[in-house]
Amino acid sequence: MDKIRYNRKIYLEDKPRAQAREEVLSAFDLPQKKEWIPAAAALGRITAEPVFAKVSMPFYHASAMDGVAVNAEDTYEAHEQRPLQLKKDEQFTYVDTGNAIPQEFNAVIMVENIHVIDDETIEIIEPATPWQHIRPIGEDIVQEEMLFTQGHQLRPADLGALLAAQATEVCVVKKPLVTIIPTGNELVSADASLSSGRIIEFNGTVFSAYVEDWGGQPLLHPIVKDEPEKIREALLNAADTSEIVVINAGSSAGSKDYTVHILEELGTVFTHGVATRPGKPVILGKIKEKVVVGVPGYPVSAYMALEWFVRPLICKYLGVQEPERAKLKVKLGRRIVSTMGAEDFVRMNIGYVNGQFVANPLTRAAGVTMSLVRADGLLVVPPEELGYEQGDTVEVELYRPVEEIKNAIVFSGSHDMTIDLLSSQLKNQRTDMKIVSSHVGSMAGLMAIRKGEAHVAGIHLLDPETKEYNITYVRKLLAGQDAVLYPFLKRTQGWMLPKGNPLGIEHVSDIAAKNADYANRQKGAGTRILFDLLLREAGLDADQINGYDREMFSHLSVAAEVKGNDNAAGLGIYPAARAMGLDFIPVADESYDLLMTKAFFESEKGRWLTSVIQSHAFQLEVDKIGGYAVVENPQPIYF
Repeated sequence: MDKIRYNRKIYLEDKPRAQAREEVLSAFDLPQKKEWIPAAAALGRITAEPVFAKVSMPFYHASAMDGVAVNAEDTYEAHEQRPLQLKKDEQFTYVDTGNAIPQEFNAVIMVENIHVIDDETIEIIEPATPWQHIRPIGEDIVQEEMLFTQGHQLRPADLGALLAAQATEVCVVKKPLVTIIPTGNELVSADASLSSGRIIEFNGTVFSAYVEDWGGQPLLHPIVKDEPEKIREALLNAADTSEIVVINAGSSAGSKDYTVHILEELGTVFTHGVATRPGKPVILGKIKEKVVVGVPGYPVSAYMALEWFVRPLICKYLGVQEPERAKLKVKLGRRIVSTMGAEDFVRMNIGYVNGQFVANPLTRAAGVTMSLVRADGLLVVPPEELGYEQGDTVEVELYRPVEEIKNAIVFSGSHDMTIDLLSSQLKNQRTDMKIVSSHVGSMAGLMAIRKGEAHVAGIHLLDPETKEYNITYVRKLLAGQDAVLYPFLKRTQGWMLPKGNPLGIEHVSDIAAKNADYANRQKGAGTRILFDLLLREAGLDADQINGYDREMFSHLSVAAEVKGNDNAAGLGIYPAARAMGLDFIPVADESYDLLMTKAFFESEKGRWLTSVIQSHAFQLEVDKIGGYAVVENPQPIYF
């Protein structure tokens, strides 16, 4: 079948996710495969049938204490005013914990409660009761007792019970083999040389880890080119050997998205497109009685689709309940807009500020892997909702434990490379603490402090009139609030330029005159405020700058944009330019300070933060970057 036929019929549905899930689960009816494995190696495995004890535990009457075994009837006359003497072997015998109790005895007296007269004689002052301090046969496990039902996931303590009952081998569900097929002409391995148009294939490794975590056995197929015959061959081979097939990319409706048509040719397609954002272009089908899940190429969409459709298939095969994440009520720090008719899955940062959990959305782009790495939780907006307003209380699914979220210092504001170093040094000293940062710009960081949505904000806001940093803005926007401005860094802003400065840029006017592609920062960023001041002083308008409206959210993002374009320029800090191998022309020295409430500044977390800032270890790490100076003996400014 040629490409023309594949490209002729293209369709995407908007099927509700729950409906698509039930349909594919109903179609997945493979019988379980079983295998016997050593009990000692069965951690995390699922029992395929009930497990019964082969012996009792203990299988004899065992002493529960160190002491002497006696016949209780021989001790009844013992009293503290009439001590009773007993003869060794005739009336008692010494036992240690776990020793078998001789048949003629029926009680144990602890060693602490006997008085040794000589090698053959002891004295007691209290009578024993029958079967005291004796573990009866089967106290823990009785022979033929059912230890576990089928469908039980074996935990560390369970392995001990198996071995104690001499169930040295256990029948478990064989892990379902899940073949993962990455497709795409642009894909290369992580160790390959990169060039324009080449993308590292990493989804397959992530998929494999998820499958393994959920109890399956992943098999990562080599990269398959976007050629129908090769895709068809890979799908057929995978359907012959595995229980579930996952094919990555080619699931949408582009000119080289062949998967749905090949699936239709080889078997059945249940679904092509679900009503979700992200994750819409999902394919669910079947070849040779094996379910095939086609997931999008964008990482976030792919990982979510995998959780929605592959995880339930694995759980059904194993005969276990699908796990659910813990949920938490949070206050929204920002408005969230959704689309009626589609489930919206929004990755969230969560902080515990002023006694309440506050959540803010991360980027919603389907290709931004780090949005999942950084996310503390997931907000699911139902299809009947148009979104939520700032300040609304919503429920989120947690990606991290609540205590980890509560112990984090929530950092907002302007991006700076030292914040990651600060978080690392803080964690070295307090393993239960870290900094969670979002790069929203100085002004947004200041407003986060004002609204109680962050503990700390990094700001470098230049007052064009006074040429003073930060103080004017804090006085104006945080009037009436108890705030502290903590002097943190002195750093240099400058032009970041491609190596060799091919356009010969030295001044802001050169950017306009030579029509450079300018990589700007977002509105409210201190760097953008500085750039606007430079424009005004040079008598230039924003519309004279090519790329003025294109916004980057960190110094490193600007540097990366400049690195890839010989016609580009950007304004940023020296360490970012150095990290990307760019030329750097200094423009202005500035103050990058930390804004926080007085309550946080004086709290335990605040004291830890400032102590780390002033530590020799942190300052040494900052010196290695270059272009910075940590303020020595800072004098906090109280408002």
